[in-house]
Amino acid sequence: MAGYSDAPMRQLAAEQGALWTVSEMISARGLVLGGDSEKLNLGRPYAGERERVVQLFGAEPELLAAAVARAEAWFAPAAIDLNMGCPVPKIRGKGGACLLQTPEVAYTLIQAMRGATLLDVSAKIRLGWDENRSVEVAQGLAAAGVSLITVHGRTSRQRYTGEADWDAIARVAASVDVPVVGSGDILDVDTARQRQRKSGVATVMIGRGSVGNPWIFRALADSVDLEARPDAQTRARTALRHAELQTQFYNDDTGRLTLRPLRKVLPRYLPDYPELHAELVQVVTVADVERVLAPLLHDFTPNGGDSQQGAPFAAATEYAVRYP
Repeated sequence: MAGYSDAPMRQLAAEQGALWTVSEMISARGLVLGGDSEKLNLGRPYAGERERVVQLFGAEPELLAAAVARAEAWFAPAAIDLNMGCPVPKIRGKGGACLLQTPEVAYTLIQAMRGATLLDVSAKIRLGWDENRSVEVAQGLAAAGVSLITVHGRTSRQRYTGEADWDAIARVAASVDVPVVGSGDILDVDTARQRQRKSGVATVMIGRGSVGNPWIFRALADSVDLEARPDAQTRARTALRHAELQTQFYNDDTGRLTLRPLRKVLPRYLPDYPELHAELVQVVTVADVERVLAPLLHDFTPNGGDSQQGAPFAAATEYAVRYP
C-alpha cells in the first residue's frame, strides 16, 4: 500500500472502524542513517492517531533494532511490523519478500527488533519467494518471538497476478499459536467474512478494497449485511474531505506535495461516475476537487450516515468472536 496508506487515508479508515492501520513501509537504513527527520511523512501520525502500526523493511539486525527505537521515539506507534512481503524489484536485497529466500535471516531480525522495544512486533509475509514455504516460515517467526503474522496468499513471483490462496493461509493459521491475519483479494464485505470464517484466521487485512471505500470497515464492525456504498453525495463529500486532510497533513508550500498523489485515489470514490475521472486525475488544489465534484456535493440528498463520525476501536479478539 505504498503511496496509499498515508495519514489521511488511515484517518478515514480509523473513523470508519478499522481495528488498526499500518503505515507505508519505511526503510530501516533510511530511518537510522537519514538524519534527524521527525517530520518524515511515511511514519508521522495525524493528530490523535492511535492503533497505528509502523512498518519497517530491512535486512540488517543492528539497523532494524535502531530503527525500531527511533520509530518508537518519533512516532509513538501501537506496534512495529517487519515487511517480508513486498515483491517490488527495487528493494531486492534490502528486505521485503527477499527475506523469504533466507528465512533464517528474518528470524534474527525479529529477535533484534524484539530486543529493542517492549511493543509487539509482527511480520507480514507472502507464501514464499517462488514456492510455498509459508508454514515453515511462520513457525520460525513464531519461535523467534513474533506477536502476530499477516499472510498474503501469493508468492513473491506471482506479484499480484492470479488468485490469493486462502487454503494455504488456513494451513498457516492452524500451524502456529500466534494470531494470523489473512490478506489477499478482499474487495468486499462478503468476501471478508467468508475468508475469515473458512480459513480460521483471527481477522483479515484489507488493502485495495479500502481505497475510496473506507466504509468497508464500518460494514464489518457493525455487522452490516448491505454491500452498497453510501449515496453519491456522501462519497463526494468524503472524497473532498480526503483532499482537505491531504492538504492539511502535508502542509507543503512548495507545490511538490499537492494533491497529485491523491489523483489515483479520488476516482475510486465514484466508480459509477466515470465522466468525472478525467478531471479528478488532474486536480492540484482542494478548490479543483470541489469544482469537479460540485454537481454531486450540492444536488444529492444523502441517505447514509455522516462519514466523518468516528467510532471507538474494538479489540482484535472481539472482532474474531463477532465473526466466527
